[in-house]
Formats: sequence, structure tokens, C-alpha cells
Amino acid sequence: MKDAHVDCVELLQGLIRCRSVTPEEGGALTLLENVLSAHGFVCQRLIFKEEGTPDVENLFARAGTSSPHLCFAGHTDVVPAGDEGSWSHPPFVGDLADGFVYGRGATDMKGSVAAFAAAAAGFIAQEGKSKGSISLLITGDEEGPAINGTVKVLQWMKEHGHVPDHCLVGEPSSVDKLGDTIKIGRRGSLSFAVTVEGRQGHAAYPAKADNPIPKLARFVTLISSEVIDQGNENFDPSSLAVTSVDTGNPAGNVIPQRTIAKFNIRFSTEHTFDSLRAWVQERIERVKSEMGGVWTASTTEGADAFTTEPGAFVGMVQDAVEQETGLLPKLSTSGGTSDARFVKDYCPVLEFGPTNATIHMTDERISVEELRATEAIYGRILAAYFNSQQ
Repeated sequence: MKDAHVDCVELLQGLIRCRSVTPEEGGALTLLENVLSAHGFVCQRLIFKEEGTPDVENLFARAGTSSPHLCFAGHTDVVPAGDEGSWSHPPFVGDLADGFVYGRGATDMKGSVAAFAAAAAGFIAQEGKSKGSISLLITGDEEGPAINGTVKVLQWMKEHGHVPDHCLVGEPSSVDKLGDTIKIGRRGSLSFAVTVEGRQGHAAYPAKADNPIPKLARFVTLISSEVIDQGNENFDPSSLAVTSVDTGNPAGNVIPQRTIAKFNIRFSTEHTFDSLRAWVQERIERVKSEMGGVWTASTTEGADAFTTEPGAFVGMVQDAVEQETGLLPKLSTSGGTSDARFVKDYCPVLEFGPTNATIHMTDERISVEELRATEAIYGRILAAYFNSQQ
């Protein structure tokens, strides 16, 4: 690569060749660090550790020292490729064929990383660093536990005076066509495990036992049929999915002592972790008062619901997308969780990136046309952002 220009296709191919399956760095951060350093970025490699979790390497790169400060956030870790023999192009080669770049991470999300790194380098080459600061927060722990990645990099950024004014996460937000969707928030996630204790006994003598299954079945039917909320202008109604009902009982003639149901609630900003715990507990008490049993409930907090309210930053990104693609992107909060859930505690954050049709799939790929258009959109965002802040 020439110092004056970073080719996003070549960079993506290089990143794909790095086997950076979580939590391995695989050379991906080293490649980015070398490219960004050559274009005026001051790079920091940040390794975080926590007992019981894998060590994770991360990269923070910043060009400029003043405000306004726009941060691009993303990850170079990828999910495993699965059966590599089932790929039409090897998953860690970065083959260019029929107008597509093939490989694990092509869309989730080495493609976005290559696009915004190229856009940032190009912008600095043309405009210089005098207008403010551009930074890249790149983690190697997004597809994993997300303990030693973005959340700790953000803490480090705050401690060292690097908190951005705005952030754009390059998750593949587009659905059918590049530019059709921007994520302005995400639903929250809260998982429950509800256990009902009874008394074990012979199936031929049910009166001598206390069967917990009918009690739990009544509860599961109740929570599955009720509406949690109606949503709001930015969120669909909250949803509940039962994921497991288990007695651990292989015998057909034994009434089990206990049974456990697990379920997950994806919720809007109409609720909090505490309000949902109360919602579930009220329904436990309702069934318990009718059918008895000894009930316990535990929860695992995934992510809280959040939204970046439409305003100047959202409009600027929408305009940049529309100028490049001709599409006015829909503002969405759908999907699972992302590292934006950590960023929102520090600054307004949006997610925008290429189409997500092949993420985590065999033959994951991105078209060269889409990749270059994504870079062009990021370039338009940079130009609009710094020009508007003058």
C-alpha cells in the first residue's frame, strides 16, 4: 500500500488472512496499526486481562488532539469458520472472485473496519489533522465474552482524555441494500431461569408426589401469552422467548423433584432490568398462589435498552448515506446486541455498515462495489462532520 492511499479491498483481504478467531489477534491489529501509523495516527495496543477469561488485545488509534472528536468503533475478531471444506473459497485467504471478497469477517466486520480505516486515512491525507480528531477503537473481543474488549478500552479512553464527542460503530446494519438501515439503538436483553421444586415420586402414585411440571407449564403458558408492552416510536414491543424447559429426568415412570424453565426477554426502553424482574415475579406469585410449589428465579443481565435520539448527528449520517446510495435509511433498533451498548455510556452512538446477509455463514462475502461505497459513505460522514463543526 502506498502511503498516500489505503485501498480498502487490499486492506480487507489482508485482514481476512489474519486468523483472528476470538480471542486470537491473529495479526489483524498489527496490520491495522502499521497502516494507521503510516497515515498519522498515534496507536496504542491495549491488552486487558481478567481471571477466568482469555487475555484480549485491542487497538486505539487517534489522529489529532482537539475537538470535535469522531470515533469509529469495530472489531477484528471473528467467529469460527466451521467446516472449511464446505467453503467455495477458503475462509482465511481473502479471495477476490466474481466481484466479491470472500472470507470469514468480510461483512462482520472486517469489511467495515477496512472501509473506515481507508476513509479516515484518505480524509487526513486530503484535509490534514487540524480540524479535530479521528479515532479508531478496535477490539478483539466482540464475538466473545466482551469483558476485556470495548468496555475496558472505553474506560482507558476516559482515563486518558480520549472520550469522543460522537461514535459510529461499523456493524453491518443494512438489510437488503447498502444504506437501507441505520441502528440508532438496541433492545435490551435479560435472561431468566425459573425453578419449581416439588417432591419426587412414582408415576403410578401421583398423589404421593408433588409434580412441579404442571406448575411450571402454567407459568410458561402465562408469560408466553401476555403482552409485555406496546413499544414506542423507536422500538417494537418487547418480546419473550422460552428457550428451555428441563427436568433432567430420563425415566418415564418417575415424577421429578424439580423442573427449570429458561427464557429471554428482549425489551424496549419502556422497561428496565428491575421492572422486568418485578413483571416476572408478579406472575410467579400468581401461579404459586393457585398451584403452590417452591419457586426460585435467577437472572442474567445481557444489555440495557438504549437509543440515540434523532438529531443533527443522526441526520448527518442519513444525508451521507442518501447522497451516496440514493436511499434514505430507516432508523432501527432491531437485532441483537453490539458493542454500541458500551459506547452509549460515553457519547451518542450510531451503527452503520454493509448488508448483513452472509454474516457468520459459510462463504461470507462482500461485493467490491459495496465495500467501496461503504468507504465513500464514511468519507462523506467525515467531511460533513468536521465541516459542520467549524
